[in-house]
Amino acid sequence: MAELTIQTREEGKVNIIDLSGYLDAHTAPQLENVFNKFIEEGKFNIVVSFTELQYISSAGLGVFMAYVETMRENNGDIKFTNLSESVYNIFDLLGFPMLYEFFKDEKEALAKFNEQGKN
Repeated sequence: MAELTIQTREEGKVNIIDLSGYLDAHTAPQLENVFNKFIEEGKFNIVVSFTELQYISSAGLGVFMAYVETMRENNGDIKFTNLSESVYNIFDLLGFPMLYEFFKDEKEALAKFNEQGKN
């Protein structure tokens, strides 16, 4: 079975999630646990780095849809960085670029949070 590795780190007031492997129906609960922990801790500014992610399914996409409203209601957001072309195409096909901000790299996403002055 395909694996998902999730690492988290902080950069100022932004929490970064590094995804590696496969995000699908079997591994999506791992990512849900990370988002739930952030919410419990009052952390609502999230950057998700897809540098090492090879595959995402509709169940994986659903995790982001499930949590973005909570983040935004708390003056935060979820921003995406470092997507491979194949992973980005899945997001694009489903209209995600109209709902989320995508960045070429992590520095751009962090700069966007800083310029928005979100805490």
